[in-house]
Amino acid sequence: MRKTAYDRDEEAVKMFTIARYRNLILAISLVTLGAVCYAQPGRKEFLGEAHVDGAVDHDNIRVTGSRGEFRAIQIRVDNAPVDFDRVVVHFGDGQSVPVQLKYRINPGRETRVIDLPGNRRIIQSVEFWYRRAHWGSDRPKVSLFGLR
Repeated sequence: MRKTAYDRDEEAVKMFTIARYRNLILAISLVTLGAVCYAQPGRKEFLGEAHVDGAVDHDNIRVTGSRGEFRAIQIRVDNAPVDFDRVVVHFGDGQSVPVQLKYRINPGRETRVIDLPGNRRIIQSVEFWYRRAHWGSDRPKVSLFGLR
């Protein structure tokens, strides 16, 4: 059976429609992939650091509002281990939130990502109460990071 011009046209329309759907699905997939990659956590921004000088120490890392809003924080320790007693996050709106962090962090390690309550918020400062876990020549350094 020979194909007529009408049959060939109908077949071309079907192929064109399939190609359009394929391109639409590809475009949606690329947009979704881009959105997922952009929204991935882990965009850490360095906010400040402090050094543990004494047996029991209290420091306050000030963060300016120009740094923007953050949804979480993370704390990193370098040089020597630190025993944390208490951490308090102070926000730009005057509210404060204590963070339960009663454990030792060894050098080169960091805390879990600590989610802050509510939506993204401006961090004014973060207070630390901690002590050196070991007395040695190295002064522990505590670094604060914000996650957007």
